[in-house]
Amino acid sequence: MLNKIFSLTHFINIYTFIKLFYLLLLVYFIWGCETRQTSTTEQTTDTLATSISNDSLSCHSGIPQRFASSHTIDTLPVQTGEASTAGMVWIPEGEFLMGADNKQARSDEYPKHQVKVKGFYMDTHEVTNAQFRKFVESTGYFTTAERKPDWEELKKQLPPGTPKPSDEVLVPSSLVFSPPNHPIQLNNASQWWQWVAGADWKHPQGPQSTIAGKENYPVVHVSWDDAVAYARWAGKRLPTEAEWEWAARGGNPNTIYPWGNENIDQGAVKANSWQGQFPNQNINRDQFYGLAPVQSFPANAYGLYDMAGNVWEWCQDWYHVSYYKTIAKVSTNPQGPEASFDPDEPTTPKKVVRGGSFLCNDSYCSGYRVAARMKSSPDTGLSHTGFRCVLDKK
Repeated sequence: MLNKIFSLTHFINIYTFIKLFYLLLLVYFIWGCETRQTSTTEQTTDTLATSISNDSLSCHSGIPQRFASSHTIDTLPVQTGEASTAGMVWIPEGEFLMGADNKQARSDEYPKHQVKVKGFYMDTHEVTNAQFRKFVESTGYFTTAERKPDWEELKKQLPPGTPKPSDEVLVPSSLVFSPPNHPIQLNNASQWWQWVAGADWKHPQGPQSTIAGKENYPVVHVSWDDAVAYARWAGKRLPTEAEWEWAARGGNPNTIYPWGNENIDQGAVKANSWQGQFPNQNINRDQFYGLAPVQSFPANAYGLYDMAGNVWEWCQDWYHVSYYKTIAKVSTNPQGPEASFDPDEPTTPKKVVRGGSFLCNDSYCSGYRVAARMKSSPDTGLSHTGFRCVLDKK
């Protein structure tokens, strides 16, 4: 997991990281980490972005990731609960062309292919802090970000003989958006993400922060493992990638966004995204610098809120860069690939995330497109990633 993450590129802000990661950094110096230079010249975002292809820009690639977790879907310490359709809407069965819709598409969104999905219930909005708190209080669950990293799991992903770092380095922590105060190139996401010890779903900016008064905001700093645990407790599951895209399209199979084809920055405000020069200037046209309460923006035709922007949402599927190229002519209820492969970080298994977040911007990832795919390791929590659940009809 960490072979690429702790390269010198990801220590541009070394003086911020050094107290927490000094020993790990020395380990990776020994193993020959590669160096890339990052320019911070005063250029506009449009100019900086022109030299970077769509495929080189990923909201979840090249960022410092979570240390290894020992939990799997089969070992999560949560019992299956009784499901309720309260707060959910029925998504009818249907058939659609899944995949790329416009020139902003990345190569992993091709080819466009025919998919059939059965009907299912879906949460009308992302799981909130209040809902997640009920789960935690009911089960005593601790999220990935609240647990000390497991060295026995971590060393399986490191070169043989890598020495164990100090215990003061292996501490509960999570990734927090920390924007620079000047324009930068957009090819190194570690320039605006930082590990913060003590950051978790209850303390989204660090140990001194709180979610008091934000009960109806989407829960963040939840890993895929945490989302699966909540879904199991609720008697539900995470949506497949195909289900998610079908629901996001809202019965409009040929549109670019959940609301239609009008660009996100034109006309009325449609979603919580980044307006302005990413990542150093947000003009807050949508009235939110960061997260927004759920249901702050209009729902799509199926009655689903925030299928674009606010927070990325975990899906059930593994991520494979070539998955769409392997699918049959017509795929019925696809469950995703059997294994993960991301050429940017080939040793790190990834799960699919969908929908974009408050950080998405056309100059960077345009993740609010219904076909947009991103990926993240299942034991990674971030301040812009949450989830919603689905339920099969019995």
